[in-house]
Amino acid sequence: MIAEPVKLVEKPWGSELWIAVTDEYCLKMIVLKQGQRSSLQYHERKREHLYIESGRAKVEFAGPGGELCTEVVGPGTILEHRPGELHRIEALEDVRLFEVQTPYLDDVVRVQDDYQR
Repeated sequence: MIAEPVKLVEKPWGSELWIAVTDEYCLKMIVLKQGQRSSLQYHERKREHLYIESGRAKVEFAGPGGELCTEVVGPGTILEHRPGELHRIEALEDVRLFEVQTPYLDDVVRVQDDYQR
């Protein structure tokens, strides 16, 4: 069976193509435009795995002691965000990544946001 994407969601930093949304998981292809970044955020229930397919990005994430760490990543990098872990991604170049997450689509707590959302 050939399926259609669920929807395209335009974001101020790029876009999300929702490929699959089920009761067990959600799969998205995300494009971040160079120079843009997501909000500094965490999730109460949602867990995410991201695969960077192309581009370089600066990733901020909570370290083992809760301190904010920064790392530059590129193609082939896999990131994991567990509930409660602070994180943000900034595109140093146009970035395309794939995200698999638990299906809590509205579970985002923004701590800082460049776009006043």
